[in-house]
Amino acid sequence: MKGFDNELGRVDTRSLVDKVEMTLIDYLIRKKLKPGDRIPKEIELVEVLGVSRTVVRESLNRLKTIGLIESVKHRGAVIKSPDLLEVLKKAIIPGVMDSSTLRDIFELRLVLEIGMGDLIFKRKKPEDIRELHKIVENEPDSSENVLFEIDHEIKFHSKLYQITGNQTMMNFQTLLLPVFSYVYDSKLIERPIEKKNYMSHKQLVEILEYGNGEKFREAMRMHLENHFQRLFGTDSVSS
Repeated sequence: MKGFDNELGRVDTRSLVDKVEMTLIDYLIRKKLKPGDRIPKEIELVEVLGVSRTVVRESLNRLKTIGLIESVKHRGAVIKSPDLLEVLKKAIIPGVMDSSTLRDIFELRLVLEIGMGDLIFKRKKPEDIRELHKIVENEPDSSENVLFEIDHEIKFHSKLYQITGNQTMMNFQTLLLPVFSYVYDSKLIERPIEKKNYMSHKQLVEILEYGNGEKFREAMRMHLENHFQRLFGTDSVSS
């Protein structure tokens, strides 16, 4: 039986609808179709692909669901620029995600917020600094060995996303907020860590106001260090 392995190959277990869907996606890629370009009508696809109209219709409905095509009056189905965040919004339900996926998303948040430091520093305005000062005025001077209150975290970091001026990034943060809250509430990253003073929100604002882009990026990394320790159990800055 072992001698037949290379001859038989693997059986394609995808459904007919799956295959037609991928064929249509491959078609729009090969044809380099752009938003507004029309795709063949249902009856044309049935004839060319040799499948039933029901299969074609379900495949097209899938492409509509992910925002890749839309129906336009008197034109039929046309290509559209998909709203990727809207598609993700329908799928991101923290309560049904496994722990590994939730942790991955939380790690993504940390990497994103460190990486956007240069954008924040470049695009900050005096009114942004004033608003940040107002946000942090009732917070402690040092975050010490605590995980910030979720309300403080959301309000402060949402303002930082806003300062970037990147609308997609702002929408992405809004999309992931339920995941962040769920991770906090479920204590998924709760673990003992070494006592240490971390960069507080107040300290971040001061550096944003008087420092430079590199110092702010480093400060953001230190600010998030308590999260990294809770994820990895070590002092990840010095390691």
